[in-house]
Amino acid sequence: MTDVLPQSDNATQPAVGRISPCRMVDLTEHSDPRGKLTVVEPGKEVDFEIRRAYYIHHVPAGAERGAHGHRRLRQLIVAVHGSFEVVVDDGYASARFVLDDPSRGLYVGPMVWRDMVAFAPGTVGLWLVSEPYDESEYYRDYDEYLRDARAIA
Repeated sequence: MTDVLPQSDNATQPAVGRISPCRMVDLTEHSDPRGKLTVVEPGKEVDFEIRRAYYIHHVPAGAERGAHGHRRLRQLIVAVHGSFEVVVDDGYASARFVLDDPSRGLYVGPMVWRDMVAFAPGTVGLWLVSEPYDESEYYRDYDEYLRDARAIA
């Protein structure tokens, strides 16, 4: 597998995700002297209905999150405060995305394994997802995920 640190230009990013490739998404941002307001709307910034939102915070130093894949779920991941990295893997290629700007998010489609690493102290990460929680929708075993991901290629 390749491990590529994507550039900021979407055209230079590797295609990771056989169903719908992972990509950085610029969010709509409004700015005035009072501060900034960032918007995520289905049909604009994301091409799916947002059916669940959650956030991760107070991640201990050195801890990693994720270590799973999803069968159908699509998501937009945003570092609302601080920074962390998302490593994505579709069974053939992998890439590492740095999330450190609340006006940009990472789209991750179905059948992509993901690991969240390198959390800076005080980081808050937001996940906007296409499905309500369903444990049967998760891959928790990498070998099972890999078998199924390679079967759809």
